Amino acid sequence: MSTPDTLVIGSTGLIGRWLIPELTRQGRHVAAMVRNAAGRGDELRGWVDAHGGNTELLTIVDGELTAPGLGLDPLPTVRDVYNLGGRFAFGLTETEARAVNVDGAVAALRWAQELPRLRRFVHISGYRVAGATVNSTLYRDKGAYEASKVEADHAVRDHAEANGIPYAIVNPSTVIGDSVTGETTQFIGLADMVRDLHRGKLPVIPGGRDVWVPVVTADYFARFLAAVPEHAEPGAALWVLDEDTPLLGDLLRDVAQTLGVRPPRFHVPVGLIRRLPARLTGADPETLGFLSADRYPTESARALAERAGLVAPPLPQAIRAWVGYLVASDFGKRIPAPTPVR
Repeated sequence: MSTPDTLVIGSTGLIGRWLIPELTRQGRHVAAMVRNAAGRGDELRGWVDAHGGNTELLTIVDGELTAPGLGLDPLPTVRDVYNLGGRFAFGLTETEARAVNVDGAVAALRWAQELPRLRRFVHISGYRVAGATVNSTLYRDKGAYEASKVEADHAVRDHAEANGIPYAIVNPSTVIGDSVTGETTQFIGLADMVRDLHRGKLPVIPGGRDVWVPVVTADYFARFLAAVPEHAEPGAALWVLDEDTPLLGDLLRDVAQTLGVRPPRFHVPVGLIRRLPARLTGADPETLGFLSADRYPTESARALAERAGLVAPPLPQAIRAWVGYLVASDFGKRIPAPTPVR
């Protein structure tokens, strides 16, 4: 068993599954926190091995964000903690969302602050939630998932700064599949839109002509995260997205061409979608907040990428690979042929 220098919380999620192979390829000794590790640890080891990671540098530890002390045994050699844990789902209650996304994030930070050699606590937030205000109408206005991520962003920052904990908050945009294979384990959000387009159930483009839903590939984001502890200043807030992402209408037209289907032509403003019954529009009200023309402060992330020698992969090819994988997997209903080690 290796002596871990890194703890990854949320190791079986989309980001964790790309981050752990990347860290172990770089020689990092990773403790992967897994709920019910006895039943899931072997599956994660198989994944890491199949995706070019070094399982000799991987230790599976049993833990849970909602358990006292995360349910973890002491790991005094850990220097870097990645909190990728959380519930990414729409339709959650406030209690369900807060238990993991807010209270769990603070619990992870409290656990990390007891480490004698802590270098960086890296918390994953989101490109749409960072900077939003916590108020009495937050959960009503944004829905439980996004509201809980907003609250967690504030809670982590406040606790870290009050206690002198070296932290960084990373705000990714929509994370799509691997830039080469297209492989993904996440089939909600923008993938839902691709599915509807594929099945002829997306007659219009949601939002105005200036709506922009930026993306980042899973493998590039993993490389970026691996560089954060060494290259980010304490207290950094890093928005990670591919600024070459087309506007949503153009993106959907490109996807339609890849799928070989007719693209939607007309835009429906978000305000009108909100006023129409969901049974008519097929739109989940919680997803509408992501349909925005906003742009984001990416300067610090670009500077970090330059220091770390990171170059984003060509996006058009990555999107085509991702769309191909979504179709091949029937949008998560089956597993395509194994992805070759890269």
